[in-house]
Amino acid sequence: MSLTALVVLVVLALAVGLFIFRAIPGVRAYFAYRGKHLVTCPETQKSAAVDVAAGEAAVGAFLSEPTLRLKECSRWPERQGCGQDCLQQIEADPANCLVWSIVSKWYEGKNCVFCHKPIGPLHHLDHAPALLGPDFRTIEWKDLRPEELPDVFARYQPVCWNCHVAENFRRVHPELVTNREAEPKRIR
Repeated sequence: MSLTALVVLVVLALAVGLFIFRAIPGVRAYFAYRGKHLVTCPETQKSAAVDVAAGEAAVGAFLSEPTLRLKECSRWPERQGCGQDCLQQIEADPANCLVWSIVSKWYEGKNCVFCHKPIGPLHHLDHAPALLGPDFRTIEWKDLRPEELPDVFARYQPVCWNCHVAENFRRVHPELVTNREAEPKRIR
């Protein structure tokens, strides 16, 4: 191998290393800001669901110019010209503003109201737990608008996936369900 080829390889390796070193903050920024976030709107003091332009945040972090901008808000298009002051809440603690984190914390340590089994930690690939409303109907939390979640969590109770499916079936197909009284165990 000639000296010129060795110098070219070293320079190329340094360039790739520098690129990777610079890209790491961008990758971190992308994963920190992606997903639906729940914030308190500074104008109305009510919950609002927002999406941050995570790709732009990643590119900004890569170029050492980290800037956040909203890509979507539950109050748009009516209030699209707002100052986006809610971004300060996300900048301060992006993980705790994520809807997934808020929901996970709410279910943490709770038991199903029907079977009394612990709900357990939430996982993205598992069946999502549900909620029992004041009307005694179950609904999955994913079917609700994110900005409604704080109010819903105050009035609804946790339900595991299995009980949600059973209660939903019981409600939709009552003609196929036979209710039996629980019998005490018999002594032989």
